[in-house]
Amino acid sequence: QLVESGGGLVQAGASLRLSCGASGRAFTYHTMAWFRQSPGKEREFVARISMGGGSTAYADSVKGRFTISRDNDQSTMNLQMNNLEPEDKAVYYCAATPGNSWALVPEAFDYWGEGTQVTVSS
Repeated sequence: QLVESGGGLVQAGASLRLSCGASGRAFTYHTMAWFRQSPGKEREFVARISMGGGSTAYADSVKGRFTISRDNDQSTMNLQMNNLEPEDKAVYYCAATPGNSWALVPEAFDYWGEGTQVTVSS
């Protein structure tokens, strides 16, 4: 089970930190990712982190502003979002898939949280 937290309403230029908590002992053996979805749009890739945390990937739209990290001891994953833009407004989802994965599409991820809303006002 994946549970996101940390969403909210902020002004453009502000920061937010999203967290994803996972139940179970298998967290370490899953590639984790963040996706987001805005109304009327498809779910899109935001960031991905490997099982050990040594490899990360980002969507071009968030590169340099967002940082993904994980703590395997605590079974948590975070997304530090800086310099938020109105275009970042979306529901953000935590996702997981077993093993190491280099996928960037939602279909490749097996487990999902319920999402947390991020709203950025201009």
